[in-house]
Amino acid sequence: MKHIFVINPSAGSGAGIASLKEKVASLSCETEIYETKAHRDAVKFVREYCKNHTEEVRFYACGGDGTVKEVAEGVVGFEHASMSVCPIGSGNDFVRYFGGADAFADLEKLTAADSKKIDTIAISADGIEDTYSINVCNFGFEACVAGFMHKIRRKPIIGGKNAYTTGILVALFKAMRTRGKIYADGELINPHGDFILCTAANGGFVGGGYYCAPRAKVDDGMLDICMVKPISLITLVQLIGIYKKGEHLDSEKFAKYITYRRAKKVEVVTEKPFYASLDGEVFETTHLVAEIKEKAVNFAAPET
Repeated sequence: MKHIFVINPSAGSGAGIASLKEKVASLSCETEIYETKAHRDAVKFVREYCKNHTEEVRFYACGGDGTVKEVAEGVVGFEHASMSVCPIGSGNDFVRYFGGADAFADLEKLTAADSKKIDTIAISADGIEDTYSINVCNFGFEACVAGFMHKIRRKPIIGGKNAYTTGILVALFKAMRTRGKIYADGELINPHGDFILCTAANGGFVGGGYYCAPRAKVDDGMLDICMVKPISLITLVQLIGIYKKGEHLDSEKFAKYITYRRAKKVEVVTEKPFYASLDGEVFETTHLVAEIKEKAVNFAAPET
């Protein structure tokens, strides 16, 4: 099997790329390195390679969650292709589900690991081409956070590991209420007609470690949907602490503000554009459908 390392040259601070290339060069298996040139270039490269080569191949998303998203989108539909991750981005949220970035550090073990089928999320929305999300889709407050987080992630003090917290402070003034309807498998879950945030999760973490979906499983054929009603600033600040720990679904104190469902499909419809984030990629739309695509990706994770 050939092992192709798809490197995002702008991932993280860039410091880990040289070290990664040295590790790849020392591997005994057949390897290739490809550096992406633009947004969605990884999707195009992986798809074209899979179309033109029928032998078994494994791609490694070398970057952050955006790179993981693109490589995953590229391998969908190709049974002879699998993927894994070399997490050198700033967030690396998807791999937290499998034990975190350190668990993926040993490339000898990673290249020898067996792959297992996991789910991904098919996305269609007004204003963008159909795409996929392998980790978490956010709507409203969190998506606004992600958008600002991306803008300041390289800035000192407010960026880096503090970027998500900085984004929250900005969203407190810009995204405390979104008017619209959310449907989970056809059920209207916010009959009051508004929300502050909603997540549709395959993986468990967003924003550099916020445990948004503590019950999610990447291979159960279901989305974990969590919607929060509009709440006061004080209540939101109180909620953020337990939300980061993944304790929000079991909290009696906040139960009246939270609606939780497991479903195969979620649809969001609004009159005015709302913020949406797909594994950190942010855009605005008025209509979005997220639907689980079962066992669509062959994923190799280290044994934990």
